[in-house]
Amino acid sequence: MTGIVYQKKDRPNYYIVLDYTDESGKRKRKWVKTDIPIAGNNKRKANERLKEVLAEYEGQNIDLSKDVLFTVFVKEWLENLRPSIEESTYGSYRQVVHNQIIPFYEPKKLKIKDITPMHIQQYVNFKLESASANTVRKHLWNLSKCFDSAIKQNLIVFNPVKGIDKPKKIKYNGAKFYNEKQIDELLSVVKGDIIEGIILFAVFYGMRRSEILGLKWSAINFKNKTFNINHTVVKGEKGLHKKDSTKNDSSNSSMPMPDVIISMLKKLRAKQAQNKLLQPNDYIDEGYVFVRDDGQLLLPNYVTKRFGQILAKNNLEVIRLHDLRHSSASYLLYLGFNFKEISMWLRHGDIGTTMNIYAHLDMSAKRNIADTLNEKFQKFG
Repeated sequence: MTGIVYQKKDRPNYYIVLDYTDESGKRKRKWVKTDIPIAGNNKRKANERLKEVLAEYEGQNIDLSKDVLFTVFVKEWLENLRPSIEESTYGSYRQVVHNQIIPFYEPKKLKIKDITPMHIQQYVNFKLESASANTVRKHLWNLSKCFDSAIKQNLIVFNPVKGIDKPKKIKYNGAKFYNEKQIDELLSVVKGDIIEGIILFAVFYGMRRSEILGLKWSAINFKNKTFNINHTVVKGEKGLHKKDSTKNDSSNSSMPMPDVIISMLKKLRAKQAQNKLLQPNDYIDEGYVFVRDDGQLLLPNYVTKRFGQILAKNNLEVIRLHDLRHSSASYLLYLGFNFKEISMWLRHGDIGTTMNIYAHLDMSAKRNIADTLNEKFQKFG
């Protein structure tokens, strides 16, 4: 087996190309992606990585055409998949693969061609001891996609995940939401806090954390009283992942700004302008709206943690930050808006999504109407 370091066109990192001979004597080639950027003196690092890769494959005596260890293949499958998925998606996949799947299968030293439905069932049974059925189903989704890739590469002929009965999916009803009184109390106690504006946007617009943190001043039009949701910030594997796109086309939209939002944003902008004057050399200006006093963007995990601290300090019911999106929908239903209007406001891909998530709230609203009408017409009963 031999190998070289290669630079792919329009790709930021080096690749390793392995040349080997299969059982029929046919020459074949395998690409291995590295995390080494094409810059400076990194070519030397890439060559060192090449030596490690060759030693890893030859040391384990792996026949790349057939006898690939499952744990080796699943790592490579994930890295080959990375360029085609969002960085945040890759991070969640990587956590499942490296923290769950590989630790279970590595001691078994199974080759991918030897994995059977029984081996998959053993994994499922083991994980169900500590994880929910829905979580295990997500793991199986990753495994199934991995084996589908192996089939395409002619390493196996059957996807072993398809040979088991998956755990029954449990419908999630755990989403919580605040009522009008609780929303008022939350907005009162968060007054003056660094995440005050974030909470207001979450409740008022039902925006996701990634959308709020991605809001830039350039997206705000005070003259037209509108702002655009066209940029997001999420936590990636190696720091923040910033991108000029949202969850779906409907999420990427323009929203109106009434006086309460405009007032809050103008105060925030004035405060940031003052901070720039006080820190002319140290202020970091990337154009984001919700930042620290030194201009640095607020980290997603910090916002979530701070939200929990505020709830605990003020003895408020514990909910997730994302549940403020549900609270927004609940409040709109209470005010009498229909599903179509709420779907548009929350920027769902289609009204079906809104109805599936909030159907139980619709019944709650109907019961309130029924109770009110009952009082009015009781004398006729």
